[in-house]
Amino acid sequence: MRILVVDDEARLADGVRRGLEAEGFAVDVAGNGVDGLWFAEEYTYDAIILDIMMPGMSGYRVCEKLRAAGDWTPVLMLTAKDGEWDQVEALDTGADDFLSKPFSFAVLVARIRALVRRGSRERPVAIEVGDLRLDPAAKRVSRGDVAIDLTSREFAVLEFLVRNAGAVVSKRDVLDNVWDVDFDGDPNIVEVYVRHLRNKIDRPFGVTSIETLRGSGYRLGVARA
Repeated sequence: MRILVVDDEARLADGVRRGLEAEGFAVDVAGNGVDGLWFAEEYTYDAIILDIMMPGMSGYRVCEKLRAAGDWTPVLMLTAKDGEWDQVEALDTGADDFLSKPFSFAVLVARIRALVRRGSRERPVAIEVGDLRLDPAAKRVSRGDVAIDLTSREFAVLEFLVRNAGAVVSKRDVLDNVWDVDFDGDPNIVEVYVRHLRNKIDRPFGVTSIETLRGSGYRLGVARA
């Protein structure tokens, strides 16, 4: 298995390289984000170990650029000790896992092996259905180049529909996945939110993407005029 280590702390990077090689990995090392991105674009790796704070380009941007280019190589990001928001941003920009410094080498190896087992399947940060784009982490929705403002509940309903694009979902399905288990109100509240969504994501653009199937539920698909 071939691993790319991207870290500007030369001593740490060299230690990780030697340790991984002792475990049977082939390892390349880059000392900054720019070089790391070049290695990742030029060669094929089973996983990438990526530090956050580096000269030239941060680990966040490296990961973001790889994902934007359709590169889904598993990424383990190294974050600061107790860096809660580092960890949040790492995952939101497309990393698959994180490890706080200082870390146990045994844990690092175990996590790398786990990531390699998962493989490089596509795990997009944003979800697209035609020209409708939903970014769950950033809580952003757009159709084409136009941003759409949604309430938190509208966003939750739309996210459920988008994640099940092409499938028919019932009112009960929506309630079970968007409202909590204690909800005992009128199930027709789902109709209200679907209407709100149509008024925001469809009608202003002269298209239809949310279809009602009488007696069955709703289906979201690619917008049609």
